[in-house]
Amino acid sequence: MIVSERVIQRLVLYRKILQNLLTDGVTKIYSHALGDFVDSTPAQVRRDIMNIGYKGTPVHGYDISLLISSISDFVDPTQTRNVCIIGLGNLGKAILDYCHARNSKINIIDAFDKDPSKTNIEINGCKSYHINELETKIEDDRIELAILSVPISEAQAIAERLIRAGIKGILNYSPIELRLPEYIYVENRDMMLALEKVAYFAK
Repeated sequence: MIVSERVIQRLVLYRKILQNLLTDGVTKIYSHALGDFVDSTPAQVRRDIMNIGYKGTPVHGYDISLLISSISDFVDPTQTRNVCIIGLGNLGKAILDYCHARNSKINIIDAFDKDPSKTNIEINGCKSYHINELETKIEDDRIELAILSVPISEAQAIAERLIRAGIKGILNYSPIELRLPEYIYVENRDMMLALEKVAYFAK
């Protein structure tokens, strides 16, 4: 079943909330309670959960452990997807720290930078290479996804290199809108833009 980007976004958010609740010892949840966590309606939550084929009974509450498994089976890849990150500045290293061991099906295995002092090292199991080795390592290590954390002046050119090397999706932390073919999925994350938005609405 193909669902919209918004549904996938909600499902991933549901899972994160459910995992936190399970850690706190909560084992059951109702659709209205889950909806309150994400500012959604119980009906929307139930529709999203029906999309993934979960067989729980909302009248008695959803079993959190089983619901997490159902969401994971639906949204996670069936096989491990190899990922690389380009740019090992403060943000790149923070991303590696945050993502380490969070999802067994999404594995950041290679990092690239143009600074020789940041290459030939290992960070959380991720080996780093000079940017000149980008295309070779993507092919050798069967990397499909990339995280981009480089200056604006370099982002477009590197993104184009990634696509030519066979990358299918890019998580872009560089503060620029990439001009790429429509068949490449790009998720943009500009933290300063988000913070400025928060500052405006918090006035």
